[in-house]
Amino acid sequence: MAALDQKSPNVLLQSLCCRITGKSEAEVAHQFQYAVRVIGSNYAPSIERDEFLVSEKIKKEMLKQRREADAALFSELHRKLQTQSVLKHRWSVLYLLLSLSEDPRKPAGRVGNYGALFAQALPRDAHSTPFYCTRPQSLALGYAERSAGLSASVGTSGISSLGVYTLNGPTATPQSLLASQAPQPAAAAAAAAVGLPLGPRLAWALPVSCSPSSALATRLPLGPPAPASRAARPRPDGEVSEAALVRDILYVFQGIDGKFIKMSAQENCYKTDSKVVLCKSLRDTSSRLAELGWLHNKVRKYTDARSLDRAFGLVGQSFCASLHQELKEYYRLLSVLHSQLQVEDEQGVAVCPESGLTLRRLLVWMYDPKVRLKTLAALVDFCQGRKGGELASAVHSYGKTGDPQMRALVQHILSLVSHPILNFLYRWIYDGELEDTYHEFFVASDPNVKTDRLWHDKYSLRKSMIPSFITMDQARKVLLIGKSINFLHQVCHDRTPPGKITPASTSADTPKDAAELLSDLEGAFQEKIDAAYFDTSKYLLDVLNRNYLLLEHLQAMRRYLLLGQGDFIRHLMDLLKPELVRPATTLYQHNLTGILETAVRATNAQYDHAEILKRLDVRLLEVSPGDTGWDVFSLDYHVDGPIATVFTRECMGHYLRVFNFLWRAKRMEYTLTDIWKGQMCNAKLLKTMPELSGVLHQCHILASEMVHFIHQMQYYITFEVLECSWDELWNRVQQAQDLDHIIAAHDMFLDSVISRCLLDNNSRSLLNQLRAIFDQIIEFQSAQDSLYRSALEELALRLQFEERKQQREEEGQWGVTAEQEAEEKKRIQEFQDTIPKMRSQLRILTHFYQSIVQQFLVLLMTSTDESLRFLSFRLDFNEHYRAREPRLRASLGTNRGRRPSNI
Repeated sequence: MAALDQKSPNVLLQSLCCRITGKSEAEVAHQFQYAVRVIGSNYAPSIERDEFLVSEKIKKEMLKQRREADAALFSELHRKLQTQSVLKHRWSVLYLLLSLSEDPRKPAGRVGNYGALFAQALPRDAHSTPFYCTRPQSLALGYAERSAGLSASVGTSGISSLGVYTLNGPTATPQSLLASQAPQPAAAAAAAAVGLPLGPRLAWALPVSCSPSSALATRLPLGPPAPASRAARPRPDGEVSEAALVRDILYVFQGIDGKFIKMSAQENCYKTDSKVVLCKSLRDTSSRLAELGWLHNKVRKYTDARSLDRAFGLVGQSFCASLHQELKEYYRLLSVLHSQLQVEDEQGVAVCPESGLTLRRLLVWMYDPKVRLKTLAALVDFCQGRKGGELASAVHSYGKTGDPQMRALVQHILSLVSHPILNFLYRWIYDGELEDTYHEFFVASDPNVKTDRLWHDKYSLRKSMIPSFITMDQARKVLLIGKSINFLHQVCHDRTPPGKITPASTSADTPKDAAELLSDLEGAFQEKIDAAYFDTSKYLLDVLNRNYLLLEHLQAMRRYLLLGQGDFIRHLMDLLKPELVRPATTLYQHNLTGILETAVRATNAQYDHAEILKRLDVRLLEVSPGDTGWDVFSLDYHVDGPIATVFTRECMGHYLRVFNFLWRAKRMEYTLTDIWKGQMCNAKLLKTMPELSGVLHQCHILASEMVHFIHQMQYYITFEVLECSWDELWNRVQQAQDLDHIIAAHDMFLDSVISRCLLDNNSRSLLNQLRAIFDQIIEFQSAQDSLYRSALEELALRLQFEERKQQREEEGQWGVTAEQEAEEKKRIQEFQDTIPKMRSQLRILTHFYQSIVQQFLVLLMTSTDESLRFLSFRLDFNEHYRAREPRLRASLGTNRGRRPSNI
């Protein structure tokens, strides 16, 4: 053990100090402490690590000394060294050689004044806090240049930030701090003028000693103080000294109970022991200072509990890291105070009592740290139970304050907290990758969703996780960008790398980048989001239109399922009529498919794209008892792949409903055309039967009413509903910036068509009345067909009787016998007896039809849709129905009275 102790680093370091100075172990205590601090610090020169600039400086020095040959040799050797991988830190070696050659502190012989060497303070850039160093305009490497300029580093916004740095290494301790007298307030003012935070300012301002012979550094060792020489001795009257309270307070600052000031579990605060004799002013001052310990414990407890919680996520860990960073700066300040207290203990209080640590001075120096700790503690309370984007929103809300120091602190913490969120965001919008293990990002993914529902259901926004510094519009664009990239890869099978779709911008690699990005949310950040959004969305729409014919499929829906291809629909009805009049149970789909192909080949539909025609098919609906082919026939359009994202199952169900309605309305038009043909063809034939003139006239009037009604309904459906809605849809599709715009425009189109075609729930009564009118038209066709069939049979019998009579007269015989004439008259009488029945049947049919139309008109007039009210005016343009229906007159009067006020 003795051998091991002799080889320990502390023993060896102390032996080295003794050998260099030539003094005993007791005499080199200060030098040993300084050496420990130097070795324990992360000392690094705050200059630009540029190997080229250092080599150029060396060559310039050689040229100044007129050593051109050595400069050329050095240049050649340096070039060869660069081509090999022998040394990894060539810059460090070159910098060391240059420093050794230029340092004027290196004498020609043996070092003489070692005390002066160790009297220098620990370099201000020996720190453990990460910092950002801006690139200097010029690299000065000479000692004279090193000791000339100071530059403030851009450090953290902690309680005690980084000190003053030179461009090319540590700055020697000012002689004013090594002098015998205490530093003047002007020194602290000068330190504040160069922008030093509170901790380094205290390191400049705190006195080292009041003794003229003292040459110690201003910054003393960190860690627990040595045993005090001025122990807390009670005064003669039993009152505790202020020096003892200062020592207790320094421990309380770290959350450690002191001798007189301890934590009260009941009151949850630090309190001075009631048994301690203490004046009221010191007790109040110590209580005010002890609040820092309570605040420190609150922040430290949160960080200790959350740092080990992996479920807290990356954002939470970044928040804890920012709190740790602020606490580290707080500890640096406390180390300065402990060092000052240790110097006072070693050299005695009585030497210069007016310059020592007092509670009042602590109260002044700790004011800013107390404010910062209060902010951190309040932030910790506000962030309890939050994670991810919600945590970032909580931090961001605290930055909306008028205090510039507090705002800078919160902005610094926010830059660290938002760094993981921005990394999530950039990977999502540039690569389409979402690695959110702890559900912190505002884009959520559902792994159970299949590929065909990727666009609609797989990705969504977690609104609670959207940071408050990101707007809802930006969040929606971020969601669409990554969703578009995944849709291209997984659904469209497009293998284009994301980097070629949109050029990747510089990501937030460091918290500093995140801070710069957060400072310009409406500028650079918005531009990055917009650029990625427009590039990705445009590429996706180009792929859908070019490779998958999205717009062509949309037009095919209009032509076939919405009956826009008139010649095809008419020819298809002509071909299907023999099949569809049969019972629905006797139909076969393959027969109807063959008829469909025949209709395609015989019309302009044959010139459509083959991809469209192969998707067109026949579908038979569910058969109900008594249904005919007209009731179950429907066209179908198969969709799959990327286009199924626009034409979803719900959309195809809407198309099927609209097709059935339009097909039924088209059938009514087709039926009335057949009725009109029958009337025109049979009008001349039945002129010889004057007893039918009244019935036929009644048929003509009823048919005219039905034709007028169907024509107005067809005009309304075709032009006011389909054409107007289609024109709006096409304009929106042409102006769409992303796939969601197309889907929304398409859904709006279908909703408009369904609503205005009376297929929604609000128009159910209107649709029922319209279907009843359609049924009356079918019934009228059956009644007229029956009338014409019986009338034509009677006409044929009469013509046969006249032909036989004329033939017998030509043969010289009697035209008819009495018996035949009696039978003929009897048959004619029987036919004439059926005419009143036909007339009454037509009258009943007319009455039902007109009553249904009147009810339909009343519902139209009470509708909230203005186009439906205008339709009622066209259907009753001559007020024929108004004269028959009192309710219609009231509705018309009411609405006509309201129109001027609406206008």
